[in-house]
Amino acid sequence: MKKDKISSAVIRRLPRYFRYLNDLYHNGIVRVSSETLARSMGLTASQIRQDLSCFGGFGQQGYGYNVERLRDEVAAILGMNNNHTIIILGAGNLGRALIENFPFRSSGFRLTAAFDIDPVLVGTRLGGVPVYHVDMLQSYIAEHKTDVAVLTVPASVAKSSAALLMDCGIEGLWNFTNVEIPKNGHENVRIENVHFADSLLTLSYMISEEKL
Repeated sequence: MKKDKISSAVIRRLPRYFRYLNDLYHNGIVRVSSETLARSMGLTASQIRQDLSCFGGFGQQGYGYNVERLRDEVAAILGMNNNHTIIILGAGNLGRALIENFPFRSSGFRLTAAFDIDPVLVGTRLGGVPVYHVDMLQSYIAEHKTDVAVLTVPASVAKSSAALLMDCGIEGLWNFTNVEIPKNGHENVRIENVHFADSLLTLSYMISEEKL
């Protein structure tokens, strides 16, 4: 049974578990021990057992984990079976790259629409996804189940765009704007910020530290 409060560190390791288990499954591996999984992931076996115990007992002493079953359990924990729907606000370079290259469906999301103000893009389809004018955003969300929005608009309109989406009832924002989004009363909205610069600077620190 799931514990009342799961730490953010455990939650952020879950997608890695799914990815490794999915690779094992597609390579024909039927079972795996926590020790073997730990070596592959750069964790400890006790850490893996502790993480998974937050959601119930999946392993069997002397046997390990059934790869397919554990993969499916982790997928269910992550909500990958919930048929989430997602839209993209901002179909410029980054938005288009996500539309055409990111595996939304295999991550459990159905990308239904994109929105922009560029007349060259509006009315077209990118990767099979229709692009509508931003003026249609509110009516679209009112008529179509929309769980999450990807925010890839310019920084100058990030906050106002996010506020509009939250007012429309979006449950989650995947924010690529490098702008911190205030919730302004929408405390139930979940926001996941993606800062490319933070990741690059972390790498910069690691390679610089080795030279000190």
